[in-house]
Amino acid sequence: MVVLAVICCRIPAVPAAVYTVGDSSGWAMGGDYGSWTTDKTFAVGDTLVFNYAPGHTVDEVSANDYKTCTTGNSLSSDSSGATSITLKSASSHYFICGVPGHCSGGMKLAVTVAAAASSGGSTGASPSGTTTSPTTTPATTTSPETPTGFKTPTAGTLNQPSSSAALSPAVAAFFTFSVVAFFLVKGN
Repeated sequence: MVVLAVICCRIPAVPAAVYTVGDSSGWAMGGDYGSWTTDKTFAVGDTLVFNYAPGHTVDEVSANDYKTCTTGNSLSSDSSGATSITLKSASSHYFICGVPGHCSGGMKLAVTVAAAASSGGSTGASPSGTTTSPTTTPATTTSPETPTGFKTPTAGTLNQPSSSAALSPAVAAFFTFSVVAFFLVKGN
């Protein structure tokens, strides 16, 4: 059992990736965000960073509202100019600009998030020829939030995501092993 404990502790933690939506072009009219996502793999814990000029929003919407560019029914919305969203569930997530006409002008993004932790994300060329290099995200304390990780901004602050206190794969494996070992020893 000691050998299993040592092996579990040696499993490296996998850092979450941070993706700047649209790379250096940011979140803007005329972007091709479908092409931007093609060489990327998104996982639970990764963060999307939307950088944009005043007069735009980042709205998370349903799949139907995404397809039809319907505004006014968003699950969450932000207009701070620097929106960070931590992907917290393995599913498809849909984002549009809520300003009328902007979604149909290209400001829409759909990402499919895998359940497994990212291996640092894929790095590849974007349509603009720049590359995206994922970086690790430091853990922050949790606070009340809306479903997609937006915190209500206060004057003079940027809208930063909060993250739940997640265990690294090594810690989770060790914890699981410890609980199983405890019950096995207790049963004897």
